Amino acid sequence: MASDIAFIGGGSFGTALAIMLAKKRLQVSVWDRKHHVVEDINVRRENPKYMSGIAIPAGVNAFDSIEEAIKGSRFVVLAVPSHAIRDICKNIEGIIKDDQIIISIAKGIELETKKRLSQVIKDELPSNPVVVLSGPSHAEEVAMNLPTTVVVTSEEMKYADEVQDLFMTAEFRVYTNDDIVGVEIGGAVKNIIALAAGISDGIGYGDNTKAALMTRGMHEITRIGTKLGGSNKTFYGLTGMGDLIVTCTSKHSRNRSAGILIGQGATREEAAEKIGMVVEGIKACKAFYELKEELEVQMPITDSLYKVLFKGKSPKDAVVKLMTRDKKSE
Repeated sequence: MASDIAFIGGGSFGTALAIMLAKKRLQVSVWDRKHHVVEDINVRRENPKYMSGIAIPAGVNAFDSIEEAIKGSRFVVLAVPSHAIRDICKNIEGIIKDDQIIISIAKGIELETKKRLSQVIKDELPSNPVVVLSGPSHAEEVAMNLPTTVVVTSEEMKYADEVQDLFMTAEFRVYTNDDIVGVEIGGAVKNIIALAAGISDGIGYGDNTKAALMTRGMHEITRIGTKLGGSNKTFYGLTGMGDLIVTCTSKHSRNRSAGILIGQGATREEAAEKIGMVVEGIKACKAFYELKEELEVQMPITDSLYKVLFKGKSPKDAVVKLMTRDKKSE
């Protein structure tokens, strides 16, 4: 029997959403390139690598074949890291049908082209509708049915409305927003600020420092976002402020956790290896550093973080440089 919705990628957020939708009595399929993930879901009814201790309902079935996983599904969720989006789209070209709605849940931009992920998808699959889902939504809490709110957007909002209906539950509230640029950029840049906030925690700085980083980080999100065509008000909603709060403060945040390790002396490679999953803020920092240089947008936190991650600058020296810049008005 064809599934109602297919997930390409069996990582933490994809698994959490699959569990949630199966509880709505939908048929859900999951493809993952790792055979042990497929076997864990189908046989053990769990995904211990990404979602330890959470039972997976019978309505979720995993596949080794992408073609089998997506066949007949109305919705196809790209639940892979941002850097894998283009290759995955190339892999399903010729398999996916034009009327299948693609849902992107990754947060980032493509490093090489600086394109938003919906643009990357459209490059490879121009006939398919694309909907972006974003907002403050740690997978662990979604899987445990803790109240969560997100936002969906699309260039064709009728498809966003359809996805809103698909995901809405008593614990998972979905808003729509027609500003696709703002939603995607807000979700991407907040990872940079969360990584910086984690470094601050790792160094041993306090709440004052984190509040400063988050507040001034919002200015950076808004500056680059509006420069790229996003609406200012979008960044003070779920995809900007909401996502920024949760990723800068939560124990579940990979970016904050990686930042803590870097603040304690680890390199970016060591931190990413210890986290064991993709730390989107590292790639986002490089991409947005290059983009803000090209667009001549002031992003001092991003600039300082880039020098820590890629130029060997001491995190403490970076903070001193930030604090001793020329005085200015807020």
